[in-house]
Formats: sequence, structure tokens, C-alpha cells
Amino acid sequence: MPTIEDTRASRLRAWMLEGLSDMGKGKPSRPKETAPDAGHKGQPWYRVMCLTGVDYFSTLGYQPGIAALAAGLLSPVATIVLVVVTLAGALPVYRRVAEESPHGEGSIAMLSRLLSFWKGKLFVLTLLGFAATDFLITITLSAADASTHLVENPHLESALHDKQVLITMILIALLGAVFLKGFLEAIGVAVVLVGIYLGLNVVVVVTGFWQVITEGHVVTDWTAALTAEHGNVVAMVGVALLVFPKLALGLSGFETGVAVMPHVKGDPDDTEADPAGRIRDTKKLLTTAALVMSVFLICTSFITTVLIPHEEFESGGKANGRALAYLAHEHLGNTFGTVYDVSTILILWFAGASAMAGLLNLMPRYLPKYGMAPHWARAVRPMVIVFTLVAFLVTWIFDADVDAQGGAYATGVLVLICSAAIAVTIAARKAGQRGWTIGFGVIAAVFVYTTVLNVIERPDGVKIGACFIAGIILVSLLSRLGRAFELRVTHVELDEMAERFLRDVSHRTPRFIANEPDARDVTEYREKIDQIRADNDLPTTEDFVFVEVTVTDPSEFEAGLTVRGEVLHDRFRVLTVESSSVPNAIAALLLHSRDLTGVRPHVYFEWTEGNPFANFLRFFLLGQGEVAPVTREVLREAEPDRDRRPRVHVG
Repeated sequence: MPTIEDTRASRLRAWMLEGLSDMGKGKPSRPKETAPDAGHKGQPWYRVMCLTGVDYFSTLGYQPGIAALAAGLLSPVATIVLVVVTLAGALPVYRRVAEESPHGEGSIAMLSRLLSFWKGKLFVLTLLGFAATDFLITITLSAADASTHLVENPHLESALHDKQVLITMILIALLGAVFLKGFLEAIGVAVVLVGIYLGLNVVVVVTGFWQVITEGHVVTDWTAALTAEHGNVVAMVGVALLVFPKLALGLSGFETGVAVMPHVKGDPDDTEADPAGRIRDTKKLLTTAALVMSVFLICTSFITTVLIPHEEFESGGKANGRALAYLAHEHLGNTFGTVYDVSTILILWFAGASAMAGLLNLMPRYLPKYGMAPHWARAVRPMVIVFTLVAFLVTWIFDADVDAQGGAYATGVLVLICSAAIAVTIAARKAGQRGWTIGFGVIAAVFVYTTVLNVIERPDGVKIGACFIAGIILVSLLSRLGRAFELRVTHVELDEMAERFLRDVSHRTPRFIANEPDARDVTEYREKIDQIRADNDLPTTEDFVFVEVTVTDPSEFEAGLTVRGEVLHDRFRVLTVESSSVPNAIAALLLHSRDLTGVRPHVYFEWTEGNPFANFLRFFLLGQGEVAPVTREVLREAEPDRDRRPRVHVG
């Protein structure tokens, strides 16, 4: 009789593993080509824009301060360079990504289709490492900047002094708690937060320009100092280009913009195969967000540069990580400033929610499919706990410092944009679009240059990205090793001839011979039958069906099995199968034969020559090798009842 503790543990386990993903509920696991697109049950594009906007627009909380630290007096010029790259580079790239990958997979899916086998999997894992860097640092950096706005508020500064790390971890924990409870629809909240936040920023910007107009000397002082420091416009632009990589945080949000595509309503006649309305409206979303953000970036970089003393941007200064909040308190009073702080804290915290949703959407899309994550990785709550603990670790390592995390964040953002630019360049080339190929190629070169420069100047970003990559690859390979003997065939389909073979042999004992096809001549099959009969002392009255498995992509983990039957040389019945793994294919076929006919089948192997450990590695990496014992082990794990388990014979 189960104890109270057992019952509680069972309930906790059921609660932890409930569902796969809130964002995926209600959607078919295998969308049909002609089925109406689930997307037009979503929201208008301008509302979905606010969902990505909590990530994109919230960077106004720290971007002007980072720009001032990186470029000094050149901050407005460097920001204009950033805006040009945004509108002429990142925006066209992601508009093309929306066309090529309209279901939210992004550039990672586009590139994964170009590479097969293990090199493709390792490439995807590397990009996932940088994506994890991007999203996780979004969570920790946004929470750190939210805590900065809280700690630096004049009403709370004395009480919360030196509590920034603790406050940041509390905000991250609250974010994790939201997802543990269940995060299904964030768009309504995002619309309110973005609307209020942008409205308050309009007030701050208008007030800032009013101060610039009424205190005209600040502009002349700035231009005089700028000319004295850099000499001429050409030198200014040159320096701005050099410091541009440090401003790359202003490009964040494009990857999120593609990730939220499934929420865009689209047209009533959209299908999963051709969601034209969703693609069109997502392009509107990306363009509008980029234009709005560009206007704010230019305006805020200008007013913060000319109105805030440079020393206030330094570590410990009142404008460090909160330049616009500094202006709000300075020129509109502490009451308005506090309202602005609260708005900024909420949108920065919710930017973490957007990033967490991106992680929960991205990781389960690849790792479980590759067999590189345990089963519980498909559930939301265990993954939320994992991501929250990692966010705690990152916050502790960086001491909740916004500036210190900027390099890692910029690296993640730039690598993903680079991958998108390269992916659309390849897509344009395959489509025979010479003009777009050249254009996207130039954009890709710009982002590669920016990424390399950022890595050289701020190696901490690539270091933490490398840690995420190493961690993901190590955990993925260990998980794949742990699931090596798992039955991973999703379904079995028989053609008419194959089904006829199975039903025919079910009238007696079904006996299958595993055969590695070679010449496929009469001699090969006759000698194989003679060998099996001699090894297992079987009478000549027994007949057999050959099973021949051709390994396709051994790096694939889950896939369906299509079995075709043929009669060779007018006497030998052969079932041919293509699969990523010989043992898995044979085990799945045997279990399907048993379930179809109700008769337990037998399969016959010969021992594999060579070192058992080397043969196991061949199985793990190439899907072949020690076939007989691995087939038996797969069957043992799939069917615990020995009386129902297909029989394996080895001679």
C-alpha cells in the first residue's frame, strides 16, 4: 500500500512533468500540409510586436548608458551607425528569415538543413550554445538593470544599498515562479507594459529636448568638445565604426521577433505549408519595431550625452545603467522618476520572461529530437528550474553588473545575427537571386567583422558562450549515451508485400534473419540460410524472412520506419528498411510484427567480429557495430515481459 510520502512524490512528479510547453498546447503534433494554419487563431501583428518589444524596447533602460561609456562624446554618431546597420542590415536579413522559416524556428533551422550527420548536429549545438548565451544573459542582464533602477531610486537608495545581487536573484526567482505556475499568454501584459513604457519615454525625450533648447550652450559645448577631440567628421565616423560592436545590444530583439511568429494571426486561408499572411504581417512587425526603436535610440543617445555629465555614466555614478531614469528624476521630479523606475523595472523583468519563453521554445525543439536530452526536458517546469539555477550562477559570477554582462550578451546577439545573415545569403544563392546574394553577403561580412571585433575586445562574451556550448555538448552526448538502448522508432509503416510476408509467417513460428546486404545474389542468401540452420540446429523445414537495414543518417535519433517487401531470385523473401540504427530498426520491426500478428517472432544473428567496445562505438556513432546484443537490449528495455518479448538468437 503506497505511503503518504509516495503519494506526495507521485503528485510532485506528475506536476513537474505536466505538459510539454504551454506555448505549444492545442497545436497538432504533426501539422497537415492542407490544414488551416493555427496561426490565424493568434493575435494581430501589432499586439505580438509588444511581446518581442519587451525584449527589444527594454534595452532603452541601459543602451544609452552603454553607448556613452563605449563612445563618450561620439555616442550619438555611433548610435546613428547602429541604426543604419539595423535598418539596412539586420532588418532585411530577418525579413528574409521570416519568409524562409515561418514557424518560429529561425536561422538555426535554416542552417541545420544545410548540414547532415554528426557535423550538422554539432553545428546546431554550437548555435544553441550562443542562443542560450543570448537568452540567459537577457534574463540576468535585464534583472540586474531592473535592480539597478530599484537600488538607485532616491527613495530606496539608503535602504537597498549593496543589495543588488540579492534583488537580482529575487527577480530571477520570481520569473521562474511565473513559469512554474504556467505561462500561457503574455501578449496582453506585454501590450500594457510596452504602451506605458514607451509613453513615459516619449515624455522623457520631449523634456530632454526642451532642456536642450532652453540651455542652448549644451549643444555648442558638446560640438566644440567633439571637434577638439576628433578633429573632423571622417575621423568621427571612423571611430564610431570601431566602437560600434560595443553597441550591439541595440540589435537584440530580432531573433525574438522571429520566434514569436507562430502567435501572428495571418490570413484565414493561411496553411502551415504557405502562411503568406503570417509572413507579411511578421515583416510589418519587424519593420515597425525597428523604426520605433531607431527613433528612440537616436533621440535618447543625444539627450543623455549632452545633458548628463560623463562621470555619472561611470561605475558608481547615478546614471550608470539608468541614463534615462537619471533624466526623469533630474528634470521631472522624483515622483515621475519613481513611476518611470517602476515601469522600467517591470518591462526589464518581463524581458526576462520573453527570453525564458524563447529558451523553452528553442531547446526542446532540437535536443530531445536528437536524443540529446532526457525525457523530462520536454516538460516546461524541470527546464524552468534548470534555466533559473543557471541564471543564478551567471548573476553570481558577474556580480549583477550590467556593464560586465554586456560583452556576453553582445556576443550571443551578434553570433545569432551572423548565422541569420549567412543563412539568408545561402538561401538567396540557391534561389538564383544574384542581387540579394551579393547584398546579404555584404551584410554577413559586416556582422562577421563586428562579431570578430567584439570577441577580440570583449573576450568574456565568447568565454561564457564557450562554456554554454561545452556544457550543452557534454550533457547532450551523455544523454545520447544514456538513451542508446532506447526504442526510438516513432512508427512503422509496411507496404503491401511486407504486410503479406508477416501475415504469412504468422501461421507458424515467424523467423527472421538479419542480413547485411552485399552482392544480394542467390549464393549470398543460400549460404546465409545454411549458416543460420547450422549455428542454431534448425531443421530444413523452417523457412525464413530476411531483414536488411540500410543506415541513412546515424546521427538522427527519432524517426519513422518504412518497410518494403520484395522477392529475390523467385524464392527469397526480403524486408528492406532504411533507418539511423540497425538494432533499433530490427527491434521495432519485431515488436510491430508481434503486435500485428499476435505471434512472438524469432530473429537470428551471427556474432560481429572485432573488439566489443569498438563495435559499441560504431553503433553509437554510425548506427552499426554490435548489432545482436544491442538489439536484444533494446527489446529488453521496450518490452519488460519476457513471455511477450521477441526471441533473439546469435550463432
